[in-house]
Order: sequence, then structure tokens, then C-alpha cells
Amino acid sequence: MALLEQVSSTKKQRPRRTLFYGVHGIGKSSWASKWPTPVFINIEDGLADIDVAAFPKATSFLDVWSAVIELGDPDAKHGFKTLVIDSVDWLERLIHAEVCKSGEKQYKDISEIPYGRGYEEAAAIFEKLMAALNCVRDCGLHVLLLAHTAIQRFEAPDMESYDRYAPKLHTNRKGCGAGSLVQEFCDEVLFANYQVYGRKTDKSGFNKDGRNVAVGNGIRVIHTSEKPTHLAKNRLNLPSEIEMPAEGFPYGQYLGGNGNG
Repeated sequence: MALLEQVSSTKKQRPRRTLFYGVHGIGKSSWASKWPTPVFINIEDGLADIDVAAFPKATSFLDVWSAVIELGDPDAKHGFKTLVIDSVDWLERLIHAEVCKSGEKQYKDISEIPYGRGYEEAAAIFEKLMAALNCVRDCGLHVLLLAHTAIQRFEAPDMESYDRYAPKLHTNRKGCGAGSLVQEFCDEVLFANYQVYGRKTDKSGFNKDGRNVAVGNGIRVIHTSEKPTHLAKNRLNLPSEIEMPAEGFPYGQYLGGNGNG
């Protein structure tokens, strides 16, 4: 009966692990700066116009790793509540560079390493990093990973393949790689885009039926659930679309708390 006596409820309010990706210029870094007391691991060097706390610009994977390890130390003294990696696809470049120079033979690009072994080594490094980021969360910090977006081919097994928005991370045809590891690690994968809707033009000339055109209104939207157009997920039963608030993401109202904390 000893094991049965250890059964308990698994539902707990814990800091979130979130991947937030979006189209160019939508304001990912500015939005992340509104999370609770953030500290940035600055890889892109794109924070000059935002007043945030940040580590020195990371130029190697070791720079990133060292910052994560320090924040994951339970004895570390600081007041930060959110770790932001800006961005995880630029971090992937640093990891690829690390892999290219780590073997006996030096490579200029990870794609040159035979049999896909370079990407396998990169994925192994990502796995170690995810474990270290879990230590950061165990210390009470949200982990927020920012990423750019790419249009990727989705090889559906039960229908014709199609293109969709996805984080700009390497994933092979079998669905393996850094992209899938990061998606599995995160509690939420959120996609930000401008609201777009279609409108049919008037009939003119030889086009008797008119034509469909895309129209935008400048409203920024966060997509929280997966659709054929994009990859997304959440574990909080969020609405499938949320207007992107300027003050950060209101997790508190979905977790039963208040504010972002």
C-alpha cells in the first residue's frame, strides 16, 4: 500500500514554459519585456530600443549556457521572474556553430556533416539545454522562448502535404530535430500574426467572378490552438485567438491568479 499512499493530485500552478513566435516586426521582444520582471539572454542584439535587464550579448553557446546555469542555481540571489531567450532560432545558429567546430574535422556548415549526424548532435545539445531550463523554472521563473517564423511544408500522412507557419527551427521530414524538441518542452506554443481576412473584388474584364484579395486592419492576434495554417498549442484551455495585448500575456486570469505572475 506504500505506493498508493503517495498518490496525489498533479494539478499545480507552476511558472510557464512558453514558445512565442511570430511574423517579422510584430513586436515579440517588446511584448516579452512586459512579462513579470524579465531578464533577457540577448542573442540577436535587437534590444537597443527596449529598456530591459539583459546579459551581455551572447556570441557563443557557452555564453547562453552559462547564463542559464546561473539562473538555475537555487542559491542565486536575484529578483527576476522571467527568463527570455531572444531568440531561440538564433540560439540554434550558435549550437550549429558549436557542433561544426567540436569534432576532429571542422565544418563551415552543419549540413556538410555526413548522414545528418550534425543535426543529431545539435538536438542532443538542445535536450541538455531543456533540462537546464527546467531547473530555471524550478527556481520560480517563467521560461519564454522567442522565435521567428518560417513557412514549412507539413507532410500529413492522411492527406496531401501543405504549407503552414511554424517556428524557424530545424525539423526533418520525420518530425525530429530542435523544432519538435522545443515544442514538446513548452506548455504553450503561441503564434502571433496580423489579422487578415479575404475580400472578393468586383467583377472586371475577363475575370467574371472577381478575385480574392487579402485585407488587413493592423490588429495583432495571438493564435493558441493548431490549425492547418499554423502550429500552436496550449494547456490552459485558452481561446483559439486572443488580441495581442501590449501589457504582456495575462496568464494570471487563466491560472486563477491575478496579473501575469
